[in-house]
Amino acid sequence: MLALPLNSENLPYPDPIHPIIVHFVIAMVFFSFFCDVVGYLTRNHRLFEVSFWNMFVAAIAIFAAVIFGQFEAGLAQSYNAVQPILNSHTITGWALAAILVAITAWRFAIRAQDPLKIPVAYLGVATFLICLVSLQVYLGSKLFWVYGLHVEPVVEATKQGVLR
Repeated sequence: MLALPLNSENLPYPDPIHPIIVHFVIAMVFFSFFCDVVGYLTRNHRLFEVSFWNMFVAAIAIFAAVIFGQFEAGLAQSYNAVQPILNSHTITGWALAAILVAITAWRFAIRAQDPLKIPVAYLGVATFLICLVSLQVYLGSKLFWVYGLHVEPVVEATKQGVLR
């Protein structure tokens, strides 16, 4: 088995990559939603094109975020208290990837049928997506800010057996 040298944050590279990619995806999904709502309200169809391409790129990038998330979660010195949140974050991340791809495919079909209109039903589903992304942001924030995954003092405490 290949053993990677790990730093003080229990990673083989200087900083976690998962949050970098994830924040990119979050921004694109939220901006896409914003463009769809503003485009719908102002009847500015050019915003629908911006929205589509943001969703398209986000649907691809989310898989890199999930893969790095899985890798970094596997390297984390997790302890009993963090495990339920980490499991929820993992399951929600995979589900979110599938849902984002499905919504993007629907958005592609809408765009192919009539690029100048967005159905209200799509905006409803996009609102659900925003809520799901917000839940995922909450879970991820809790993993870092409350449980300290990949934070040096927490990594040291788990290595010393202080946290179980």
